[in-house]
Amino acid sequence: MANAEIGVIGGSGFYSFLDDVTEVQVDTPYGAPSDSVFVGEVAGRRVAFLPRHGRGHHLPPHRINYRANLWALRSLGVRQVLGPCAVGGLRPEFGPGTLLVPDQMVDRTRTRQQTFFDGLPLPDGTVPNVVHVSLADPYCPTGRSIALKAARGRDWTPVDGGTLVVVEGPRFSTRAESLWHQAQGWSVVGMTGHPEAALARELELCYTSLTLVTDLDAGAETGEGVSHDEVLQVFAANVDRLRGVLFDAVAGLPETGERDCLCVGALGGMEPGIPLP
Repeated sequence: MANAEIGVIGGSGFYSFLDDVTEVQVDTPYGAPSDSVFVGEVAGRRVAFLPRHGRGHHLPPHRINYRANLWALRSLGVRQVLGPCAVGGLRPEFGPGTLLVPDQMVDRTRTRQQTFFDGLPLPDGTVPNVVHVSLADPYCPTGRSIALKAARGRDWTPVDGGTLVVVEGPRFSTRAESLWHQAQGWSVVGMTGHPEAALARELELCYTSLTLVTDLDAGAETGEGVSHDEVLQVFAANVDRLRGVLFDAVAGLPETGERDCLCVGALGGMEPGIPLP
């Protein structure tokens, strides 16, 4: 099976232009991931690309098998993950085209499986222990620093820090919900940033979110509210430079054996009860 050291969870636009890509189908104890994993090389690094919504964007945010996605990446050798996603801006200054690298996250989802350690037996009969990891700082500090540097190197001034609030979807927020999110001091709102960060932490993976603002959320604009077409148009207009930032970040990430961040020892010696891939 092809192996990789870095994972990118995003759309097909991040790998489709590469000349030498190996498509790998991965089975996991949690079912099938969103799609095959596509392994290629960027800046001399082996990278595994996983389409979060599947090819053709057929999976809505609440139906993505996040556990299978993160497990599949780790089973291929991935230890550092970049997770770009489209978001709505909750402040007027965070308009379309803003790149924000969050340092905090708020979970407002309702139905998603968000832990590997639920005490329920896996298909092979092994039973995970109940383990509690810290998510006080949900994103890898090393990955964040490198992502910010990569953006600046592309003349794209990023917003350093902020809170991503993750909603269930697939609908957009009401104005009242959006205004409430603003009143809490949160920065951007999206549908796919959780539980990726939490699951990555449980697998002792470094996880860095890069959020591209595609619209002002309903409570931050004065028009008729965000539309899906608007989101797609802004994302398409920025995907090339986002891809450039991602690939520069890949080049800048430390070698697997040189990681020294909080993510590496997230389990703190606790016994997970199941063999991690």
